[in-house]
Amino acid sequence: MIEMAEHESSKLAHVPEAAIKVPEAWRRTELARHPERPYPMDFIAALFPDFSEIHGDRAFGDDAAMTCGMARFHGRAVMVVANLKGRTLKERVARKFGSPDPEGYRKALRAMKIAEKFGHPVFSFLDVAGANPGIGAEERGQGEAIARNLLEMSRLRVPTIATITGEGGSGGALALAVADRVLMLENAIYSVISPEGCASIMWKDASKKQQAAGALKYTAYSVRDLGCVDDVLAEPTGGSHLNPALAMSLVDERLRFHLAELDAKPLDQLLEERFQKFRNIAQFYTSAK
Repeated sequence: MIEMAEHESSKLAHVPEAAIKVPEAWRRTELARHPERPYPMDFIAALFPDFSEIHGDRAFGDDAAMTCGMARFHGRAVMVVANLKGRTLKERVARKFGSPDPEGYRKALRAMKIAEKFGHPVFSFLDVAGANPGIGAEERGQGEAIARNLLEMSRLRVPTIATITGEGGSGGALALAVADRVLMLENAIYSVISPEGCASIMWKDASKKQQAAGALKYTAYSVRDLGCVDDVLAEPTGGSHLNPALAMSLVDERLRFHLAELDAKPLDQLLEERFQKFRNIAQFYTSAK
């Protein structure tokens, strides 16, 4: 058996890299992380005119990795919340590559409570590998800030729609995604951990990231089958980065559809359905044979 394995490995070493099929999950991961892929702020600029940003959490500071503000969606006043990555290296460093600090989540919650006060729907957009794991963030209560958002979003008395546009990583994403409708672009990913992190833990080898990507089942249709997202949004052929205008149009259509559905429900029913959805999320059963 050892000789056979070595023989197969030797044959594989002589196969051109281009001829080795990339696993589907990893292919979609690369699309989700594509540097030219539209980021949350691109969706806000295209779909939400009159965006007026809200700054600061009124406790510590203003997190550059999180933006939120009042805007209009087809003439209606709404609140928009999103994390920001930045395009240039300088922007990425300033925004901590899109990983918010606790003050970012507290700023987002402050904005959502303003929306609740005035009865405005809340739209959140996520493309985040995870919350900032730095020492300062932990000292200022990163875990508490995320947990507080989970609690408050679960009972927010306005319609809420969260859209995962690229990566949706762990609690850093979930803190903006406890919503009536959780939407996910076709080539986005949504997971408790990155494939590199999973491979480092399970196999002590981050290079097994492609194997981890397949095992995590974090691509859009797999996550939908688990009940963790409500709708998978189609993208232009080859990915949103190849036709951003069409991608924006497709997202806009589904946002309008889901908002209309939520508007038709009484508030008490909306809250009860939100509770039941997250109470029963990702349940599955297996039978022993």
